Amino acid sequence: MDISPLAPKNFPDMPPIDGVKLATKSCGIKYENRADLLIAELAENTVVAGVFTKSKTASANIIWGKQVLYHGKARVLVVNAGNANTFNGKCGEDSVDRIVKSIAEDWNCPKEEIYPCATGVIGEPLPDNLITDALSSLKNNLTDNIWQDAAKAITTTDTYTKGSTRTAKIGDVEVKINGIAKGSGMIAPDMATMLAYIFTDAVMDKDVLQEIFSNAIDRSFNSITVDSDTSTSDTALVFATGKAQNDLINKASAPKLDDFKEKLYEVVLDLAHQIVKDGEGATKFVKIDVTGAEDDKAAKIIALSIANSPLVKTAMAGEDANWGRIVMAVGKAGEKADRDKITVSMGGIIIAKDGQLNPDYVEANVTAHMQGQNVEIATDVGIAGGKATVWTCDLTHGYISINADYRS
Repeated sequence: MDISPLAPKNFPDMPPIDGVKLATKSCGIKYENRADLLIAELAENTVVAGVFTKSKTASANIIWGKQVLYHGKARVLVVNAGNANTFNGKCGEDSVDRIVKSIAEDWNCPKEEIYPCATGVIGEPLPDNLITDALSSLKNNLTDNIWQDAAKAITTTDTYTKGSTRTAKIGDVEVKINGIAKGSGMIAPDMATMLAYIFTDAVMDKDVLQEIFSNAIDRSFNSITVDSDTSTSDTALVFATGKAQNDLINKASAPKLDDFKEKLYEVVLDLAHQIVKDGEGATKFVKIDVTGAEDDKAAKIIALSIANSPLVKTAMAGEDANWGRIVMAVGKAGEKADRDKITVSMGGIIIAKDGQLNPDYVEANVTAHMQGQNVEIATDVGIAGGKATVWTCDLTHGYISINADYRS
């Protein structure tokens, strides 16, 4: 599989996180000759926060994760690729139970501190014995700095591994933040992304961490779309090991947490952008800004209407400045818009204003902008002050080819 033309040049240099050890293994769940299982061992008393898909056909792993998240502690994360363990009924639930039971015995920890995740084909029984049989080997090969290997082990149709890292300050104490993610198709998150795992050595209160993380998710993973399809397995988790020994802060609004919040957001936004740039068959990274909406929620609905429109996305692929498709997508969103006040621009060039074509518009200038890899669309709908930004990619023949052959 060819690497996306939008891929970063390199995987980032990610430092070890005190309290996190990783191991990967090839188990043959679906793929041959590549690791398809990741385990992360977390220090005792690691705090966890997270968000899961709102899909009504969510996997058995999601059901388990939602049930145990309120405990707020994590000891082991295990992720398999190639089989989503979804739509398997009691069989899927039993697979989760067996995996969790085996890990709890091997690590001598409560079941409520174990997070099993899965991604891949829907509707096929998970050969969970391949996972449980690998646990001893994984435990014996834990190390603290194989982030790219970890990112690779959780991929499916991804063309490159996705990682991001930042350093933040909480008071006078330096803390590290690392994140890995997978995602390429079936991307229109309704809480998070396909799979994303963030690790930090910060000392955090679980409720504070949940609030900070949820806010960051809304402006990152919940603001991207590749194909408008929400996965049954969408999961984003953040683990705080507490090894940095900064002061515990009990309010998310505390000024001492400002830098941490900003750096955490930078990590998840970077990962979200990398997922869009790896959109199946993608050749363009598209940013969509909507202003002038009734409120921010309405602005986001309009922005996603533009981002998910096949007509808009194919125009991006064809480098066709067909701005009428953007107007169409604004209109179909169902949110308030003043036809005679709408403005549309691309690449900062005003195409339409006051509800009609800008008399000074030169299409060749927009076409030149569209020939680059990064395309910017903006529209003001003339109602109030609501605003939102979402990111998407174009829709090419490559998307069809990848998904037509996915199960073969």
